[in-house]
Amino acid sequence: MSVPASKSLTNRFLLLAGLGRGPATVINPLRSRDSDLMLAGLEVLGASVERMPDTEGEETLRVSPIVWDAPDDGSPAEIDCGLAGTVMRFLPAVAALTGRAVRFDGDPEARVRPMGAVLDGLRALGAEIEEHGEPGFLPFTVHPPAGGVVGGEVTIDASASSQFVSGLLLAAPLFREGLTLRHSGAQVPSLEHVEMTMAVLQEVGARASSPAPFAWRVEPGEITGFTVRVEPDLSNAGPFLCAAALTAGEVSMEGWPLESTQIGRRWPRLLEDFGCETTLAPTSESTGTLTVRGPERLVSPGTVDGTAELTPTVAALAAAADGETTFTSVQHLRGHETDRLAALVAEIRRLGGSAEETEDGFRVTAPAQHGTVVCAYADHRMATFGAMMGLVLDGVEVDDIGTTAKTMPDFPARWAALVS
Repeated sequence: MSVPASKSLTNRFLLLAGLGRGPATVINPLRSRDSDLMLAGLEVLGASVERMPDTEGEETLRVSPIVWDAPDDGSPAEIDCGLAGTVMRFLPAVAALTGRAVRFDGDPEARVRPMGAVLDGLRALGAEIEEHGEPGFLPFTVHPPAGGVVGGEVTIDASASSQFVSGLLLAAPLFREGLTLRHSGAQVPSLEHVEMTMAVLQEVGARASSPAPFAWRVEPGEITGFTVRVEPDLSNAGPFLCAAALTAGEVSMEGWPLESTQIGRRWPRLLEDFGCETTLAPTSESTGTLTVRGPERLVSPGTVDGTAELTPTVAALAAAADGETTFTSVQHLRGHETDRLAALVAEIRRLGGSAEETEDGFRVTAPAQHGTVVCAYADHRMATFGAMMGLVLDGVEVDDIGTTAKTMPDFPARWAALVS
């Protein structure tokens, strides 16, 4: 089997296409609510998007860059962020480059996702931020600095999300002096996503480097037109791979990249930690087929550290495994689509298991015992958590499986095809 393209890579490439000096071609982009919201936001800012004919089984988008001198009627442009962190945290810095006011808002659940570090960074760059609700959250309006964004050196606290760093770095090639960005906190959660941002910038020709830990430099310069193919979403592959672990079965995933910046590259090691066997057989210079074989009994590895967005999926393994599992260094998940730590503890308890929050994560102390209705909390990862628990417990239902459309609109059909 295979999974759709990476949302994280798709939205980074789409944004950089909007900043280019000429049209860019993005092959095999993800079609999902998050990517549709990114495209819509770029069009609001002045880019144009053309869907090319599908001639080889892959969708292709041609993105013409933002027109910076578009007429301004004086009223703010409006961008709907939905519940997409990559839209609400990436596009404000682009908006500051447009020369016009841009208002950002999103779903009710989006209004509790922290935005303060992005807004602090934009203020440091000279933008004026008009906040319309609780400070540091949606909704807000970005008023660009007079004379454009100069850039230079900025320090923010990105302890709540790596997207705060990526959102400023992605726009930095168009700052007159580029950007040297420093993080003032003790750690950056999901640091792999910052590494992904740096790699994507370099792939499209930007000069990006990390001169010191928790410091990044992007030089000013043009982004020329480019063509890229987006690799599969390794995070979204997780529930399908874990199906083998939960059923003592076997699942093979085609097109697995031999090298990747995605955090989902950790899946083979994570699954082995729970007792699975994994093999990666190369099928080309860049990809292979990953095969996972589940054990007769899942056994907890004891501690799982820093799994970031993979955590709800790994939690399903923990809720079905023998032994206690402690998740550490995932405190930032309290600010995701929902408070994922509280949600996971609540749903494991609802399923008859035992779990408790800790300062930097949570602990699963006894496995789930019975089926029930699992709440998705408008969070695609919680919905797939519930689907996974249905493989080991009778009577499990997910109250809103449709929320998986955020990153995989056809998840229900793919899941049914796998487990039927």
